[in-house]
Amino acid sequence: MLEPEQAAAKAAILAECARLSAAGVTFVAIHFDGCGDDGATEDVKCYKGDEYVHEECASQEHDSSHLQDHFEVLVPYGYEVGCGGFGDVVLNVRTKTISVTRNDYFEDYTTSTYEV
Repeated sequence: MLEPEQAAAKAAILAECARLSAAGVTFVAIHFDGCGDDGATEDVKCYKGDEYVHEECASQEHDSSHLQDHFEVLVPYGYEVGCGGFGDVVLNVRTKTISVTRNDYFEDYTTSTYEV
């Protein structure tokens, strides 16, 4: 069961899907990047095509910036977890699904002791 804020975000996204579909938009994406407790998201961008690939698709002029707040309510970006991460939150307008591709940053270290 969704919280009231989540239900409102879902309804807004579904309503926007109809408008986007009529404009020929197939994907809406936000790229995020962050580490620790800090993070940033890029502008919401709309795309036409069969597949979304960050930095390989040309975005379309269509204002969907208001969707960013709705995405943040429904999906955890996770850039604040551990050492952080980066990735994409993508709304597939046709299937009305949101997918998150997240790449984690991590720290790796080794401590060695030598006898002298």
